[in-house]
Amino acid sequence: MIMDESTAVFPFTRIVKQEKMKLALLLNAVDPSIGGALIRGNKGTAKSTAVRSMAQFLPTRSAVKGCVYHCDPRHPRRMCADCRARFEAGEELPVEQVPMRVIELPLNATEDRVAGTLDLEHVLETGKRKFEPGILASANGNILYVDEINLLDDHIIDLLLDSAAMGRNYVEREGISFSHPAAFILVGTMNPEEGDLRPQLLDRFGLSVMVENEEMLDQRVQVLKERLAFDADPEGYLESCRDELAELRAKVAAARELLPRIVVDDSILEMATRLSFNFKMEGHRCDLALIRSARANAALNGRTEITRDDMILVAPMVLTHRVKKHAFDQKELTEGEIRTCLLKM
Repeated sequence: MIMDESTAVFPFTRIVKQEKMKLALLLNAVDPSIGGALIRGNKGTAKSTAVRSMAQFLPTRSAVKGCVYHCDPRHPRRMCADCRARFEAGEELPVEQVPMRVIELPLNATEDRVAGTLDLEHVLETGKRKFEPGILASANGNILYVDEINLLDDHIIDLLLDSAAMGRNYVEREGISFSHPAAFILVGTMNPEEGDLRPQLLDRFGLSVMVENEEMLDQRVQVLKERLAFDADPEGYLESCRDELAELRAKVAAARELLPRIVVDDSILEMATRLSFNFKMEGHRCDLALIRSARANAALNGRTEITRDDMILVAPMVLTHRVKKHAFDQKELTEGEIRTCLLKM
């Protein structure tokens, strides 16, 4: 199922509080290389609403016109076989601007539905490969959203994470193989009361946040007011926040443009490695997520320099789900714990 602005989805900018959740999604929109986001929380905490409303502020992107995978014309090596062959033959590929979308993966989706299938009969009859694209083909260059991701079969989760990491989807049947670009931002939501993800899968998500029900009376009242107003007149409500959504869309697009100009100096590298050592992180995936997230936050705020505060803000989202003692509970690292660690520098 594909969500877009024409779908009556509650607007992102009117979600009350839940600032960490919104920031995690915005950072990934600015820099997809962060590695996606896992959002955990009880029912009714606007998890699905926030993800589905991302289509309202995601920027447009360049794509090869007519390509089923919407290949990025700026990166020939990442193109599908057809687009790359045309490029290498010297053809000038037609380009169009397409909106980024939110592609939702159903829990009951089969591996063939997700990865696509090779038509073996067609291969035997004609000697040519025929591929039926799946959800991963639609997800290329977009957001791939999985609600209740903790209930998804492990082999499907492995398939999603591998494709997200490599940026390509590989399909092999009876010795015949096919691949296509599958560079997407994976976003999952889940209720921890229904079970958690395996620790090695948690580590593959760039960011993770825990959202909670609003405890302040005035905030709960505000949630009800906004929701009732939206339900009464969805079109009118969306029209009333059109300008703020346009402003957010422009902010994300500007941050994307600014991102390559931000220099990661030695002090930032030292902060990231110190945090990883202090919280006993394994490998370097955490270090990279810290740097990329801090850089995206600087870009989102219109700055060309990463600060200590950027690192302090994003570190709990990067570290909490990777710390072994916190892997299966709901306690999050605090900015105070991060600040104390960095003060030792």
